[in-house]
Amino acid sequence: MEESNGTAEQEKDKRKIMQEILAKLNEEQLKPVTDTEGAVLVLAGAGSGKTRVLTSRIAYLVEEKGVYPSSVLAITFTNKAANEMRERLSSMVDGAQSMWICTIHSMCVRILRMYAERLGYNKNFSIYSETERANVIKKAFAESGFDDEKLPPKEKEKVLKGFKFHVANAKMLGKTPQQYAEENADVKGIRDICAVYAAYCDHLKKNNALDFDDLLTEALRLLETDKDALEYLSGKFRYIHVDEFQDT
Repeated sequence: MEESNGTAEQEKDKRKIMQEILAKLNEEQLKPVTDTEGAVLVLAGAGSGKTRVLTSRIAYLVEEKGVYPSSVLAITFTNKAANEMRERLSSMVDGAQSMWICTIHSMCVRILRMYAERLGYNKNFSIYSETERANVIKKAFAESGFDDEKLPPKEKEKVLKGFKFHVANAKMLGKTPQQYAEENADVKGIRDICAVYAAYCDHLKKNNALDFDDLLTEALRLLETDKDALEYLSGKFRYIHVDEFQDT
């Protein structure tokens, strides 16, 4: 009987907390919080409480709808926002630590470490910063025979800058050197550009490394080509929330 009373008290406390959370929302904010089935899009200006709505909706799902915290995914744009969201939810519901509350890049890192071997990587892969990427492109540029000492320094830097632009563009689009060469056949020097790009890709592969663009494109490639990974992740995350949708 004592245990039953304790459980009843806990439930009463949870309901009280939920009521307090909902009481802080206005009528327009309550609509997306309590509309829990199907897609919901919230458009609002800065400082209007979008993050509060998002965290309140997750709390409502867990406390009122009995959703398992581990089936919730919340994606936001910056690490600072993700940490803030995580702290808020930890004070609102039990089990917040089992939710995936992260940036789009950190979500992809997590997925890729789970399935790295299926993509030809070791799960302990390195992630190159923009500075490291620039240095590797410069090295690939020299190794491919384009670091001509006869060129004036300013001219050489200009050529290298063009190569860096195309490598970054190809990586962002998720194109292989061959695909990028075919789709940009009218670009002057595209064969040389893609030779450097191929050398850059080889460097990453040999060093079990990914750059920031790879995190997105390799995660996408995994979901497009690996049925098991797609089914597991689709089944795991039943409620997906995206903060700052226009950026993410």
